Amino acid sequence: MAQDTYIGAVDQGTTGTRFMVFDHGGKVVANAYQKHEQIYPEPGWVEHDPEEIWESTKDVVEEALRNADLGADQLDAIGITNQRETTLIWDPESGRPLNNAIVWQDRRTTDRVEKLQDEGKEEWVRGKTGLEPDAYFSATKAEWLLDNTDQIKLQRMRPDDVRDRAEQGELMFGTIDSWLIYKLTGEHITDVTNASRT
Repeated sequence: MAQDTYIGAVDQGTTGTRFMVFDHGGKVVANAYQKHEQIYPEPGWVEHDPEEIWESTKDVVEEALRNADLGADQLDAIGITNQRETTLIWDPESGRPLNNAIVWQDRRTTDRVEKLQDEGKEEWVRGKTGLEPDAYFSATKAEWLLDNTDQIKLQRMRPDDVRDRAEQGELMFGTIDSWLIYKLTGEHITDVTNASRT
């Protein structure tokens, strides 16, 4: 790496997004932060607008680079840390999310988790995932999105429902890291630390 290059870090958190630029000695040379809206459609429900998160991510990257008089071509790499279980599904055809992201704090799927426990599936879930059944994790959030997304709001001409499209591999699921990487690169990927929680 040349000495006039830097490393960027996106910290996409529950209440906002920060972008920092580090030099080769680990010194912070640029820093920008922007809050995003917390959406509470019902008691116990918490959502974020994925498009707002994407826009604020672009804004803080541009602001930090501008404040440090750096060009994007001077970044050798960008790392992303994120709110782990915040879950969304998006349509790669349009590039738009199907719905707001369901935030890690959201408890709307507590009844579903209790049903799994009542059906004696707690050990099965633990054996498959290493995790306790809990509305905190993204699986029941993804299921809720598949079952509750309104096609009319998607402004799609095709009548296929969301679950059918997901089963045909036409939709993308992920946590906020996957969403941001997709928007930055067009790739649908994650890392092992995020994947292990889903």
